[in-house]
Amino acid sequence: MTAVAAVAAAAVGAVALPASAADHHPGRAHAAVYISQVQYDSPGRDDRSNWSLNKEWVDITNSTRRAVNLDGWTLADEDGHSYTFRHVRLDGRSTVRVHTGIGRDTRTDLFQDRRAYVWNNDHDTATLRNDRGRFVDEVSWGYHRGHRH
Repeated sequence: MTAVAAVAAAAVGAVALPASAADHHPGRAHAAVYISQVQYDSPGRDDRSNWSLNKEWVDITNSTRRAVNLDGWTLADEDGHSYTFRHVRLDGRSTVRVHTGIGRDTRTDLFQDRRAYVWNNDHDTATLRNDRGRFVDEVSWGYHRGHRH
């Protein structure tokens, strides 16, 4: 009976493991599509030039072999600034970089076409949601165990 209970507990524990890549802990598997990197503090002076705005970006990675349709997905910050992906197909095992400033979209670079910074340098959270508004992934910085630092 003890062996059966141990097997049952192991099975329940395996099912209860988090499937989200939001924690970004080494050794945990990433979700199929996830935020792989954030450059929230553009290098150099924050002079609001388009060059500086485009040095602020978020990378979205597809870790699967199959392409994913990102049409209608959103990328947002804590203040409610939101970017909606339009007509974007992310190929398998590829990454697209979402820049803050103005530019011409390509397969590897997308532009929010904003004239102001989105990501706070001291603290913020980038949240990715699918076309149904369901949480996919998030990355935070400037926080320590739920508190700002």
